[in-house]
Amino acid sequence: MKSIFLCTLALFLTPLSFSQTQGISYTAVGRGVATTFVTDYHSLGTNSSALGWGNRFDKNFTMGTTEFNFGIYSDSMNVDKLRSLYKAIRKDIKGEEQESGEWDQQLQYAKEYARAGIAMDATYNWLGLAYHNEKFGGIALNINEQYNWYSRLNEETTELIFGGKFADYFDSLTVVFGSDTSVIANTGNISNDTLQNVILGTISVPLLLSQITDGSELRMVWNRNYNFGYGRKLFGDDSTLAIYGGIGGRFIQSIGMISLESKDGEVTMYSSLSPGYDIDYGSPAIFNPSTYTETGAIPRPVGSGFGIDLSASAKILGFLKVGLAVNNIGSVKYTRNVYKVRDSIVGSMSLNGLENYNITNSLDQLLQDGGLLSLEGQEEYVLKNPATIRMGASMSIGKIANVGLDLIAPFQSGMPGTLENFVMSIGGDIQPIKWLTLSAGYFGGGIYKHNIPVGINFVFGGGSYEAGIASRDALSFFLDSSNSISTAFGFARVRF
Repeated sequence: MKSIFLCTLALFLTPLSFSQTQGISYTAVGRGVATTFVTDYHSLGTNSSALGWGNRFDKNFTMGTTEFNFGIYSDSMNVDKLRSLYKAIRKDIKGEEQESGEWDQQLQYAKEYARAGIAMDATYNWLGLAYHNEKFGGIALNINEQYNWYSRLNEETTELIFGGKFADYFDSLTVVFGSDTSVIANTGNISNDTLQNVILGTISVPLLLSQITDGSELRMVWNRNYNFGYGRKLFGDDSTLAIYGGIGGRFIQSIGMISLESKDGEVTMYSSLSPGYDIDYGSPAIFNPSTYTETGAIPRPVGSGFGIDLSASAKILGFLKVGLAVNNIGSVKYTRNVYKVRDSIVGSMSLNGLENYNITNSLDQLLQDGGLLSLEGQEEYVLKNPATIRMGASMSIGKIANVGLDLIAPFQSGMPGTLENFVMSIGGDIQPIKWLTLSAGYFGGGIYKHNIPVGINFVFGGGSYEAGIASRDALSFFLDSSNSISTAFGFARVRF
């Protein structure tokens, strides 16, 4: 299966950054902090009260497009392995032929992924618009795509995904040569000619799915967000104390979702994927009341919902800002291709395993007919949004520098797209010359270890045109032991 979560981003295939805490703002990616730094449509989903601030260039309108973040992080895989994952995804997007791994190579993939936490985040801004004046305040609209992936799989689940019907879990293989069918022992020492004719792996003493997958977790969500917000000054004076308030929200169209967790002898899984994922569910689809097969040039949504943002901020003595925001309170209802898992015995598998590093293709091995999971169709499923609460503060140092702090926490963990736990970041920027801004910072917490974001932004025509690039972790450029690869960029922001 193609990695279609990036099909709409295929024109932008340079190694790219997580946007889980900075939204679509590539400038915030370079600082690592956002709550009291973002303005215009960049503040949507982060701090809508900042819409009341305007911008430092005193221009009323801001418009932008083609802002893109994409990155991969692992707590235990080094940067070389993550680059291999990125290259495999990139080849899928471009439709290039993958380097097909032999069985021994697939075993190596499985060993490298076992127990490794993998996080992936991609955001693309289709269009952002904002307007501000002092009396009215600020209003903004934005349309973006957001994709989040997180997986941590135990050894046996990883081996079944990468090994498929050849995995060591199965003690017998069914082989077909022409009209001759035979069953042979899965010894691990079988010729490639024989392996190419294997149609099924079976086990004589099968285990329950909950036993096989115990300790595994996989969560993915791909949403298209139509964001809006309004913010303005409520009272006060910026030179002493001014209070701002903001409200925002979004209409959400979801292209796909899966949430799987196995622990303490129980396994739960719900999924809903657009027909563009091309999953052959087999017989469960016949009896599923939510079966949906219509495809199109743009992936069809399978769920819809809403999110609400509330925020407040203050400007103190002309140089200090503080902000508090609660974002994305709401839910998405899935009504198409909705499935849950049955904790049944896993006695056989007919699918091949993954032949490269692209673990996002494991949805085939999990959900497709003949795969690891036994599915039951559902009429609908409601999933709460990955809501967050964030606090931030920053101060200006003269007219050339700003420093700040962000604290971000999930409302509820264990949902696709959510932060795993508390994240803290510090950072800032400096403007050595009028048209150049340099940024840097630090963040850690959640699933992240230690990251050093950096960025560079160019501003021309007194703020009329802006473009820049940033990385979530500069360490990946210098240390092979780094745990992430990332970049973010934007080159089409204008003000007037």
